Amino acid sequence: MDLLLLEKTLLGVFFAIVVATVVSKLRGKKFKLPPGPIPVPIFGNWLQVGDDLNHRNLSEYAKKFGNIFLLRMGQRNLVVVSSPDLAKEVLHTQGVEFGSRTRNVVFDIFTGKGQDMVFTVYGEHWRKMRRIMTVPFFTNKVVQQNRHGWEAEAAAVVEDVKKNPEAATNGIVLRRRLQLMMYNNMYRIMFDRRFESEDDPLFVKLKALNGERSRLAQSFEYNYGDFIPILRPFLRGYLKICKEVKQRRLQLFKEYFVDERKKLASTKATSDDGLKCAIDHILEAQEKGEINEDNVLYIVENINVAAIETTVWALEWAIAELINNPKIQEKLRAEIDTTLGPENEVTEPDTHKLPYLEAVIKETLRLKMIVPCLVPHMNLHQAKLGGYDIPAECRIYVNAWWLANDPAHWKKPEEFRPERFLEEESNVEANGNNIKYIPFGVGRRNCPGMLIAMPVLGITLGRLVQNFELLPPPGQSKIDTTENNGQFATRMLNHATIVLKPRYV
Repeated sequence: MDLLLLEKTLLGVFFAIVVATVVSKLRGKKFKLPPGPIPVPIFGNWLQVGDDLNHRNLSEYAKKFGNIFLLRMGQRNLVVVSSPDLAKEVLHTQGVEFGSRTRNVVFDIFTGKGQDMVFTVYGEHWRKMRRIMTVPFFTNKVVQQNRHGWEAEAAAVVEDVKKNPEAATNGIVLRRRLQLMMYNNMYRIMFDRRFESEDDPLFVKLKALNGERSRLAQSFEYNYGDFIPILRPFLRGYLKICKEVKQRRLQLFKEYFVDERKKLASTKATSDDGLKCAIDHILEAQEKGEINEDNVLYIVENINVAAIETTVWALEWAIAELINNPKIQEKLRAEIDTTLGPENEVTEPDTHKLPYLEAVIKETLRLKMIVPCLVPHMNLHQAKLGGYDIPAECRIYVNAWWLANDPAHWKKPEEFRPERFLEEESNVEANGNNIKYIPFGVGRRNCPGMLIAMPVLGITLGRLVQNFELLPPPGQSKIDTTENNGQFATRMLNHATIVLKPRYV
């Protein structure tokens, strides 16, 4: 360690001790802070809690400290809320006060310090980005314009599986084909482009870079440097890799998709009706000076991460639960057969006629919520919550998974039981009409992608169950549903091998 770094480290330690002392005094005198474990200088609660702030661990702390508690992780304050009333306060009643986003050292790299929509602070830039993204991505008109494409992609999955003899015998890792399907669904909307196969060189390159971005961003490995700035020099190698991956991804988005679309638009006259892939709307906003080129690329980055992989993860969970609960799978198949008949493949309008299919999807998103603590919120200024003082720039976790799995509010929540959404919870919808079930969030910073995710999930699951008997591989009785928790999302630890026996030859 050179002298300059040593000097900075010692100054950082001194500053951290001063801050910890001041906060400790404020806790006892000026502020009425939420309860929580007692912090120690510099490290706060990090040594007690560790890096893994997953939804299940946070639920255990809520049982000990209450529905609102404070964790001091190094120099970061984290407040976790775990009750419907407090969640409503954060997301609705004080939606403006708590409407900003906190980031970390890695997400600052991947989002250009909030030049995107998902991780920007609440304000004019967010309103502008949300408006620009809504028209081409998140309206019922978009669903109707694109549903035939989604149905065609699901049909292609069914045909490819039928052509693969391994699928009906030893089984296949279906996730890989579903991933191609979701890339095609979203790249059709974004760029009017699709990839012909899993071996398409551009698809392979794109998937690899997105996968590396997801791994780096979701890992808990870098939390120590995010929580305790004096340790950040030890993250140099990690952050260097993040910067390299970010540059390669943005360059790929620009060179192969955005610039290609610009060239096409310059050589092809388009009426207002013809401008209808999403990037055309976004480039129009850039031409008007509403956003810059970096904002365009960060919109593409958001869609690659927030729309594609999350939907694939939800499909993986749903398929695993249907395999592990064969009676539910049979009941779903019977509903589809009875309602549509054997000759009619599930379409988007059909999903609204299949209440049990909708219940299976809702139950999957309840038990295996993809973003279990939502994307963390932040208050820019000191605020009040649940009778406590919340320091400025506090990271606010809403444990949405616990809201949907708390035995105080749900009957036998540990069971995968879609019937609950047809019986005692029949009025609860995925749109957040009841604050105890908010898989897509609710309020100003909700996930608008629900409009796309729900029909895609319905079409895909419906067609798979309609065409195949879904089974575990030979020698196994169930699919392993061990969770792999990340900074924000929860997915299956292992990509399952699945046997798909065709029902019709």
